[in-house]
Amino acid sequence: MPIGSGLFVTFEGGEGAGKSTQIRLLADALRERGHTVLTTREPGGSPGAEAVRHVLLSGAAQEFGVRMEAILFAAARSDHVEEVIRPALMKGLVVICDRFMDSSRVYQGVTGNLDPAFIEALERVAVNGVVPDCTIVFDLPAAMGLERVRRRAGGTALSAGEVAGLDRFEQEEIETHEKRREAFLDIAAADPARCHVVDASVAASDIAGAVLAIVEPLLPAMSNGLDAEPRA
Repeated sequence: MPIGSGLFVTFEGGEGAGKSTQIRLLADALRERGHTVLTTREPGGSPGAEAVRHVLLSGAAQEFGVRMEAILFAAARSDHVEEVIRPALMKGLVVICDRFMDSSRVYQGVTGNLDPAFIEALERVAVNGVVPDCTIVFDLPAAMGLERVRRRAGGTALSAGEVAGLDRFEQEEIETHEKRREAFLDIAAADPARCHVVDASVAASDIAGAVLAIVEPLLPAMSNGLDAEPRA
C-alpha cells in the first residue's frame, strides 16, 4: 500500500554484494533527475536503531540466542520506520534502504531456524504497513562475496571467521552464506511484483544501469524540496 507520495526502495543480498556502492550510485542518478532522496540502512537509520545496531553487529546479543536477536532487529526496525522512513515517504521523498524486512526473513528466519509464524508476527508489528514498493536483490556467489568482504577488511584468509574486523554475520561459515543467497532468491521468486534480481558479479556500472532501469519507471512526480542528508 503506498505511503504518502514517496517511493520506498530496498536493497537486499548477501555479504559483499555491493549494496552500499549501488545505493550511492542510484541516489546520485535520481538527484540528478530532480528527485529528493533519503538513503538509510538497517539495522540502524534512526538514533534509537543505531544504538541497537552496535549491539547486534558486535555480537553482544548473540549469547541470548537468535530469537532475542530477531526481537532486537524488529525493535530497531519499528523505530526506523516511525522516525525516519514513514515521515520521508509522507513528504514525497524517494527512500533507499540498505536491508529491510527480507533480511530478517533470511538471517533470523531461514538460517536462524526461527518459526516462520514468529518472524511474520515480528515483521507485521515492526513495519506497521510500510512495505517496500520495490526490492532489488543483489545475487552473488557466497565465495565471491566473502572474498570482497575479506579484501575490504584488509585480511588475508578467505574464511570469514579468520579475518579481523568483520561483524557478527560476516564471520559465519560459507555454507550459511550460500543458504542465505538461495533464500533471497526464493523470496524474489515468490514475490516477483516487488522483487527484482540483479547479477552482482558484473561491473558496477552495468549493475547501476540495471538498477536504474528497474527503479525509474516507479518514480513519483519530481520533488521541489531539498535533498535529504543521507543517514548511511
